[in-house]
Amino acid sequence: MVSNTIKSAFFYLLLSVLLFIKVNSYAQITPKHPVFVLVHGAWHGGWCWQKVGNNLRAQGDVVYTPTLSGMGEHKNTFTPTINLDTHITDIVNLIIMEDLHDVVLVGHSYAGTVIAGVADRIPERLSKLVFLDAMIVKNGQSAFSVQPKQTQDFILKEAEKDKNLTVPAFPPEAFGITNTKEIKWVKEKLTPQPYKTFTQPLILKHPFGNHLPLVYIACTNPEMAVLQKFSAETQNSKEWSHYKLHSGHDAMIIMPKELTSLLKSIGKK
Repeated sequence: MVSNTIKSAFFYLLLSVLLFIKVNSYAQITPKHPVFVLVHGAWHGGWCWQKVGNNLRAQGDVVYTPTLSGMGEHKNTFTPTINLDTHITDIVNLIIMEDLHDVVLVGHSYAGTVIAGVADRIPERLSKLVFLDAMIVKNGQSAFSVQPKQTQDFILKEAEKDKNLTVPAFPPEAFGITNTKEIKWVKEKLTPQPYKTFTQPLILKHPFGNHLPLVYIACTNPEMAVLQKFSAETQNSKEWSHYKLHSGHDAMIIMPKELTSLLKSIGKK
């Protein structure tokens, strides 16, 4: 009886060890897919990432395409208090509530300001920051203050139309979109940008990027004049990896396949 008990115990112990080895061996050879959080730029919404998001998911990646407060499908929730901090908190809360880790955080255009703020708060949840044809806004600056005076004057004039509550959307052609169907599709979805998201300064408690790998993707066909200085700054810095994409500003709509491939490559590095 004792001998059988010992044999049974030994058998189950051996089985447990073998299962442990098998499971861990499988985990080691199973490729890990990146987690992408794609943050849209001004006047846009999560809708603009449809093709890129679907392409990445088809390859097994985990992808989130949130819409920032007061914009896109959340336009009905607009209040005058929505500012840059609101948008930063939107993304911080998403990452924490969805329990995301090792996130490749991508910010397009205005959202370069947003992802810089997210990195300042929760760097431990992120693997790298990708600035897609984006603003590089440093501590104490705002998305408004880094613009040339001519652009500032234009924004102020446009904002007056809504009593400085929002900035009306630019036409799709301003984002490099030339395809007639895409122009129509985008125009139907663009929403006003909450004014304070442009004017509130970004306040950072840590160095820009908070010691995370920094990547800049410049869209060069054509390259927007207001973004040229950011592309040049990152291209000439050892702290940045710099890429070029032969696309207009809204690359996720204009060249979704090419952008998907580039993001995949960046995510693996």
